[in-house]
Amino acid sequence: MIELSPVEINGHTFLAVTVLLPKTTLLSVSNDKGYIMCGALDVGLLNEKLKDRKVIAARAVGVRTIEQLLNAPMESVTVEAESLGITKGMIGKDALLKMV
Repeated sequence: MIELSPVEINGHTFLAVTVLLPKTTLLSVSNDKGYIMCGALDVGLLNEKLKDRKVIAARAVGVRTIEQLLNAPMESVTVEAESLGITKGMIGKDALLKMV
């Protein structure tokens, strides 16, 4: 099952996506500029092999719901996200607001 829902943060609308898979759930919250995601996101791959794409993204681990993702500290961030001021340890909501 795939669930899509809008998420409003300080007057900005983001798209939350939940994908239920066997034994795991993929979670992401995005806008047209970037996204935060659960531990399934491979930040190393984005920074190394796909660096020419300049992906703005951050990852939280140990989250099981969109609400947890929004309030979790980011465990890793891409180089492009860092250029916007998104840092490790920043909570998801704050990281998303740096992407507006």
